[in-house]
Amino acid sequence: MVVTKNIDNRWVKRYRICFVIGAFILSFQIYLALRFFRINTDTTSTASQWNPHSIINIDSNDVENSVNSARRSKDGLSIDDEDISNTLHQAKEKYRVKSDVIINKTHAKNQLHLRLEELDFTPSCKITTKEAISAIHRAKTQRCKQIISNVTCLIADGLLYPKKLPNHCPNDGLIGGKSLGCFKDEKSFRLLSGYYGNFKNTNSPDFCMQLCLQSGFLYAGVQYSAECFCGNEEPTATARLPDSSCNMKCPADPHLACGGYYTVNIYQTGIAKFSPQIAETTASFNAKSARIVFLLTLNGRALRQVKRLIKILYHEDHYFYIHVDIRQDYLFRELLALEKQFPNIRLTRKRFCTIWGGASLLQMLLSSMRELLSSNWQWDFVINLSESDYPVKTGDKLVEFLTANKGKNFVKSHGREVQRFIQKQGLDKTFVECDTHMWRVGDRKLPWGIQIDGGSDWIALSREFVAYAASDEPDELVQGLRVVFNYTLLPAESFFHTVLKNSKFCHTYVDNNLHVTNWKRRLGCKCQYKHIVDWCGCSPNDFLPEDWLRIQNTETRQIFFARKFEPVINQAVVLQLEQWLYNSNYNRNVANINSYWQSVYHYLDLTPSVDDSLLTVAQSVARITTKSLLSTCVLALDKILEITSFHSDDLYQKSLILYVANTTNAANKIQIETGIKGKQSFVLLKSSPFLHRLKSLAVSTEYDPKEQTFRNFAQIMGPYSEPTLVFEFNSSPEVSAKTTNVSFLWIDPVGRLVDLYDTSIDDNYAIGHIKPSLKQPLLPGTWTVKLIYKQVLAEIKFLITPLEFFSGNVVTQKQVSFIHSGSDVIKEFDPYWEKFLPNTFDRETLFSKSIADSKRFGTDLQDWIDSLVNKFFTISDSCTVKNASGVCQDLHVCSQTNWSSFAPDPKSSLENILYKNNNESFKSL
Repeated sequence: MVVTKNIDNRWVKRYRICFVIGAFILSFQIYLALRFFRINTDTTSTASQWNPHSIINIDSNDVENSVNSARRSKDGLSIDDEDISNTLHQAKEKYRVKSDVIINKTHAKNQLHLRLEELDFTPSCKITTKEAISAIHRAKTQRCKQIISNVTCLIADGLLYPKKLPNHCPNDGLIGGKSLGCFKDEKSFRLLSGYYGNFKNTNSPDFCMQLCLQSGFLYAGVQYSAECFCGNEEPTATARLPDSSCNMKCPADPHLACGGYYTVNIYQTGIAKFSPQIAETTASFNAKSARIVFLLTLNGRALRQVKRLIKILYHEDHYFYIHVDIRQDYLFRELLALEKQFPNIRLTRKRFCTIWGGASLLQMLLSSMRELLSSNWQWDFVINLSESDYPVKTGDKLVEFLTANKGKNFVKSHGREVQRFIQKQGLDKTFVECDTHMWRVGDRKLPWGIQIDGGSDWIALSREFVAYAASDEPDELVQGLRVVFNYTLLPAESFFHTVLKNSKFCHTYVDNNLHVTNWKRRLGCKCQYKHIVDWCGCSPNDFLPEDWLRIQNTETRQIFFARKFEPVINQAVVLQLEQWLYNSNYNRNVANINSYWQSVYHYLDLTPSVDDSLLTVAQSVARITTKSLLSTCVLALDKILEITSFHSDDLYQKSLILYVANTTNAANKIQIETGIKGKQSFVLLKSSPFLHRLKSLAVSTEYDPKEQTFRNFAQIMGPYSEPTLVFEFNSSPEVSAKTTNVSFLWIDPVGRLVDLYDTSIDDNYAIGHIKPSLKQPLLPGTWTVKLIYKQVLAEIKFLITPLEFFSGNVVTQKQVSFIHSGSDVIKEFDPYWEKFLPNTFDRETLFSKSIADSKRFGTDLQDWIDSLVNKFFTISDSCTVKNASGVCQDLHVCSQTNWSSFAPDPKSSLENILYKNNNESFKSL
């Protein structure tokens, strides 16, 4: 035992210094934790009990930047990807701002400042906010820069937004600011449990009351000096305490009391408890049928789908008022002809350039509504729809429902805690729309005195409320809200809701916009609109046959429309819906019922600007086709008229090129339509279990990550295109999960490596896309993408076509040498990748050929283009629009084919609309 004791003593002496150092480190760590993270030492709290005192105090000077919902853990609200992303962003932003403060104190010379030398005007104030400075620098035009500057200065001077607005909703005798007294609160059971926030700089009874009113709560309570609680339940008299028990001073006004330790001063906010109306199900026997205006707000080129929507909704008692985006010349021109055919269809001439989330969307709706009010149409409701909407109930059921609910207003609320909705929606930020972009220019405070509400921008409003909200002489509430929402992201999603909640029409609010929307947030929240808004948003997905149950579930609900539907993505679900609606009245044997055509170019279009690579390929196809017909028809190409995308059985089939050709007789001209389809396909160069999982590789432009498809179906790309690679792998049959690291090499026509992308593929099903960083103009010719895993496993080749047209005009010789020479910027990569490229001799040969090709012009350029088009595209059937007897006898008449854009398409035709009952129009099919 003695020996053991000696050994122990020696061991202790030897490592005594280690114990001392360890104890010091442990003590220092505990100090840091207590100093910087403010650990709550209240050992009586449990994980299952909500305790606001355990929440870290948030140093903030306004409500918008320091909120916490007491409902988050109680209501089981789901937090989607965007919520998580925004929460992380806010945390990082707060940390970054604090870091910036420290940095700026020591590095004042590095502060962000406005570069006045870039402006052709002098701002009316000193602009210091980083968001505004960033927006001004990024804006493209001087006009937009000045608009942003002016708005920023108005905000800085307190002249832009109203500080308070009136609330005209009846309050049932409740008095704003009335004190109910001091009450005893409990940690485990709060008197006011609807909302909690900690405001150690700004809290006061008035501040808390206004915040709770904004969130729609009847009662506000101030506690523990900096805490604000909101709720809808009046406190019990048994919890009442002497006023002296609430004795802590308010941060914003030391002369006022803001509760105490678990004591709370409670006040009335002055609003009554809001309860949405319940819609009636049946109308009275002698009620006059409701008449509806369908306000169609259209964008894009889906003409046939728009006509199909009008056809299924059509009745002579209803009206169609159509706004077409000012950039969509084709859709406006084609629909304008309907005014002559139908007295209840009109197009507004006051057109807006609308963008996702833009203030222009609300301006467009209000403008259209004012025009409807001044028209001689007699209507009871206005329902806004897009080309992506479709009814899920028959028109007579919609009329019956609205007849029973005349005077009510149908909007869909967000269903969240209001302060969380404000932050998520960006309502606490100022946005300015110009240069077809929504620029974020800084934070703001929303006006006090009103409830904030919002949700969906698809609405059904009564004529009485529309007359109020869209009035040419608005009252103070509406005028103030127009100013606020003119500088708001997604304003149409909140303006009408907020006006309803705070006006005399509050008793007409029905929390149902008559729509079901196909939300798939994993796919829809991809920040796909970052190029047009300084914010991340979500948008719904298209309905597919696998989503059919969501539509079926609307049968017993007060739902009349669904969205979104796009025939270029899937038309089968629309056919299924029509058959479900009309049962035996629906004839599924309609000609070309599974086919869909959508124009992508028309020679009469003024906007949008023409795609030069598309026009170049179309011209080449028409030229090649006419040359092949010379022996029988003696034709020569005149001009391209239209290009149409043709889909059948929900698959892209080909692109149809309509053009005019001349005969030997100058008086004879015929129109020919020819189909083409790309030959692009990937090649497997090795055999391995991993490669057996490779389902597809494809390169094109306009990739839609939400629908996981290319919008450029024809895969036509030019020097100014931005190609994207999409890869798809099936899941592995192996049980054990493993990850394979692969590389994708982007190789230009002269054999140079221009970009490299590494990614990991696990054993699960995987679909991904890669958008390389390529300098424009891209070198015309054959490009290659190689899939590398230790060796080349697969590759795909695609065409960057030379241009015969530039900005819609025939390219000049000077332009050719610049466009077709490619970019001078060449990246450098690790020499390891050299072995996957052509050898030096082949690269030199390709480079010499590229120099010669870049000088081609006139017929020489056309020959080069034609050779590439023949290599990368399949030219299929041709037909003539009219019988070309005696000219081209070998060509079929287009109307007698099943693929031409002139083939019969009765499902989208408005020629046989029958009045009175829109069910009858489907009998005619």
